[in-house]
Formats: sequence, structure tokens, C-alpha cells
Amino acid sequence: MNPLQHRIATLTRRSVLKRGIMGLGATALSTMLPNQSTQGMNQDAAESIVKQAMTHAPKAKRAIFLFMAGAPSQQDMLDYKPLLKEKFRVDLRKEKFEDGSLVLKNRVTTMTSGQSAFPIAPTKFKFAQHGQSGAWFSELLPHTAKMADDLCIIKSMWTDAINHDPAITLMNTGNQLPGKPSLGAWLSYGLGSLNDNLPTFMVMTPSWTGRQDAQALYNRLWGSTFLPSEHQGVPLRTGSDPVLYLSNPSGMSSADRRRTLDALANLNAQHHEQVGDPDTEARIAQYEMAFRMQTSVPDLVDTSTESKKTLEMYGPDVAKPGTFAASCLLARRMAERDVRFVQIFHRGWDQHGDISGMLPRQCNDVDQPSWALVQDLKQRGLLEDTLVIWGGEFGRTSYCQGSLTNENYGRDHHPACFTIWMAGGGVKAGITIGETDDYGVNIIDENGQPTTSFDDNAFHTRDLNATILNQFGIDHNKLVFPYRGLDEKLTSVQQAHVMEKVLAD
Repeated sequence: MNPLQHRIATLTRRSVLKRGIMGLGATALSTMLPNQSTQGMNQDAAESIVKQAMTHAPKAKRAIFLFMAGAPSQQDMLDYKPLLKEKFRVDLRKEKFEDGSLVLKNRVTTMTSGQSAFPIAPTKFKFAQHGQSGAWFSELLPHTAKMADDLCIIKSMWTDAINHDPAITLMNTGNQLPGKPSLGAWLSYGLGSLNDNLPTFMVMTPSWTGRQDAQALYNRLWGSTFLPSEHQGVPLRTGSDPVLYLSNPSGMSSADRRRTLDALANLNAQHHEQVGDPDTEARIAQYEMAFRMQTSVPDLVDTSTESKKTLEMYGPDVAKPGTFAASCLLARRMAERDVRFVQIFHRGWDQHGDISGMLPRQCNDVDQPSWALVQDLKQRGLLEDTLVIWGGEFGRTSYCQGSLTNENYGRDHHPACFTIWMAGGGVKAGITIGETDDYGVNIIDENGQPTTSFDDNAFHTRDLNATILNQFGIDHNKLVFPYRGLDEKLTSVQQAHVMEKVLAD
């Protein structure tokens, strides 16, 4: 009996009816939603697209994105504005440049739009220059300041979104609306894995000590949506079960699990032969990866072999599972094992009030571990081809939200300018790029005029994503995935540029 005869012989009345009904529905649906990912590309077509997107030699093999969710206050950390001290409590809405134009032309949130005044709030923290580069850092970042000459500091980032959810979704997926694959998923799709025993894309969401009622994090920030599901980020949790559903159920041995997976693989292979759904192949691959991770993940999270000197670099919190310090150490261990993309989301940066109380705690969470991560990668020869990015979804206002005193204040959302830093992975070291006006409100060009032009070093979050892909040898315009009649890409349909000025020769 050939396979077709066997399939016909095993059909039941119920399965015939079910398949017939679903077939009619599928036929109707296919006329409305053409080119679905489950119908569209075969493996050869996908490989052809990816090959065309690889246009130049990569500078980075892996990346670690330290994401400060909630928007860190650049005026209190990295973007020094001494003029604000002279302007203490002055209403920013009335301030003008020399040409008579208003300083504050940007939209504001409903959280401050009803205030009778927008009083200027200078930072209460001391700033100093560091390294041969002379970069400015506040006293809140003493360890980060020590690596001034390792960093490329960009003070001229901007974004379209003024609220957290659309802004963080835009930065991580290239679109303010949910439903697009994340940066890490695109890298996984474009480049595949460097190892066989760990996922290509791993995510950590450590604890924080600042504002506890922080913005929620959604798995769409590391999701794959219409890309094959194997490309989504895998969250790593604290505790005895770092990855959900990885451990064997009670009473099941490793040999039992192996036999079960072999049986499932056989059934899934038969199903794939019948319907040709590429998600079926992804499911088989994920089952196999989960089996291998039963050994690789415990080894990854076991830091008992780390030297005392290394642990001391990351600070006392490294011994506390689930902290940012512990996550940074794990990120370095992932880099050693060639995990392609690691993202750490540190929450609690949304300081609408009590900057003096909450911001120092947040900085204490991340300052030493961020420095240690860069130095640890550097001393192991990994920084050269590992791109490290630090930053949030937008900036914060120079005016105060709520009550203002000499010792305390709050800052609202500010999408018109914010600061990030990058290190390793082929970016310049010991340089600061971009500038904001003396009020810290607008990105300015070489003539001191407000600008959002890329040619004037004003970099949109799309430009950052294009640059990250570029460092992996990928042309962001060519890494596409056909879906619903569109060639979808990370940088969306709006123009994006590679930030050439941040790249090393």
C-alpha cells in the first residue's frame, strides 16, 4: 500500500467532514489573506532573501542590549546642562532662542499639560568630565564614567512616540503598533544560530529598586509574530526552573523523554508531509532544542566556576539571583556560548517624581554591572565582536512635573531627545556624537538650530535598528519577510539610515 492509499484507508467519517469544512473555510480565507507566512515561503526562498540581505562583512557576531525600560533621565546622568541652574524655576514655555523662536515646541503629555507653569528643574547631581575623551558623567554613574574611552555616547536620539507602550514597542519592533517581530527575532531569522544547544535570542527581566509601579513588559517585545516561532526570544527566569516546561515531568526519565520526542517528530513529519506548514518544522526543531537545553541551561546558570575577582567586578548584587548584576554576568556567559542576541529589560526608570530618591537606586542597580559586563567582555577578547547597547525608549523633560524644590523634582516623558551609549561590535570608542540645546530640549545642528535631520546627527530609533543590523553585515532594506502582500522589514516603510558616524573605520 503506497502512502496515498494508506492515508485514504485511514480516513474516518469525522475526519473527512472536519477536513472538508476546514477546506472550505481555508479556501475563502486564502482569497482575503494572501501570502501568509504559513503558506508563503519555502526554505529555499527564505534562504535566498537572507543571502541577498548579507551585503558586507560583519563587525559583530552577537549583541547585548541593556534596555532601561521607563526612560532614564539624561539631564541627571549623561547630558550635562549647566544653564539649567541659572534658570531654576523659570517657566520653560516662555524661554526663547536668540532668533525669538520658542525653546519648547514639542508636544507634551496630558500628565503635565494642565500645569500652570513648566518650571525648569536643574539636576541636583554633580557632573565631571572623564577619560581622554572628556565625556561628561554625573556622580550617579561612577563606574560607567571609568570606561568613558570605551564608549560611543549618542546624545541625539529621538522617537515619534510620547508614551511608554508605543515607544518601547517602536524601539524593539520598528513599529508603534503591536504585531511586528522584534529586533532579536529579525537577527535570528537573518543569521541563524551560532550554537546548537542554546536559543539564538535570550531575554532577562531582572528586579529593580526604583519606582516599583513600573510599566508592564509584554512578550511582543521579544516575539516573532509572523516570522517562524523558532526566532522568538526565550525568557530566562530565576529559580530552579530557568526556562518554562524544560524540566521532565515527575516520573519521566531522560530516556523516556527522548523516545517521546522521537515519536512526536515522526508524527509531526507526517503532518508536514500532508499540509506543508513550515511551523511544523519549527515545532520539531524547538522540541529538539528544549531537549538539548536540559543540559546546556543548567550549565549556563551555574556561576560557581566564576572567579572571586570576576564576581567582585559585578558588585555585591551578583550573588542575588534575578538582579541586574546577576543578569549581566549571565549575559557574558551567553556571549561566551555564542548566543546571538541577549536583551536585559531593567524596569523602574519612569521618574515622574522623587528623582532624588528613586534615580540613585536605579543607577546603583545598573552602573557597576554595566561597566563590569563591558570590561569582562573586553578582557576575554569578546568585546571586539560583541555589540553592547545601553538606553531606554525616550528621554525626560528639563521642566518639572509636580512640585519643585532645590532637592527634589520629577520629569515627564520627552521624545525629542535622549541619550544612549554603545560599545564594541565595530563602533567608535571614546567619542560623543550629537548635541542638544542648552536647555536639553531639542537636538541641534552645527549652527545651534533645532533639528530632526539625520544629516545633522539627529538619529531616530529606526536608525539605531538599521545600524545594529549593519554591524551584523545586514542591509536593513533587504532583510524582508513576505507577509500579507508586503515585504515586511524591521525598519518598516519609513526611511531609516545607518549611523555611519558612530562606526569605527
